[in-house]
Amino acid sequence: MKTYISILRGINVGGHKTIKMDALKKMYNDLHFENVQTYIQSGNVVFQSSNSNSKELEVIISTQIKKHFDFDVPVIVLDKKELKEIIENNPYLKDQTKDLSLQCITFLSSNPKQFNIEAIKLKQTQGEEFTITEKAVYMYCPNGFARTKLTITFFEKQLNVIATTRNLKTSNKLLSIASELV
Repeated sequence: MKTYISILRGINVGGHKTIKMDALKKMYNDLHFENVQTYIQSGNVVFQSSNSNSKELEVIISTQIKKHFDFDVPVIVLDKKELKEIIENNPYLKDQTKDLSLQCITFLSSNPKQFNIEAIKLKQTQGEEFTITEKAVYMYCPNGFARTKLTITFFEKQLNVIATTRNLKTSNKLLSIASELV
């Protein structure tokens, strides 16, 4: 049994694509996943499965969401080791001048192949920093996430990948929940 973290894009935001967490948990249980746990209302699910293919799990979950809730939701599935590595590779963690509450991770569905870094930099506001890797975009937004122009949608278009963002607190909590599962 392998431990996974699935992060859903764009549910329960502004009254759109509403999914109650108990209904989402039931759907995961109906898929025969084990030890299913949700965290907050933004579509974070920790579970275990004997299926060892993350991409296959993404398709299974998004297909079931479409079937049960009648809308499309992109899903990114990471195993516990991947999530841990992504969090640990955050280049801003070691910088004591960067407030942890102003950092987030945009998880990427695949490695961005080609992108125009200069076009992305044009959207940066003063003090903002970002680092793009194969699996994530790390961001430091000193003016707050609500004010940045470096949005999920912007990165999806620039990098040509599906993406979803979680703040550092949520990312760490998901890893903690996953680490408690044996």
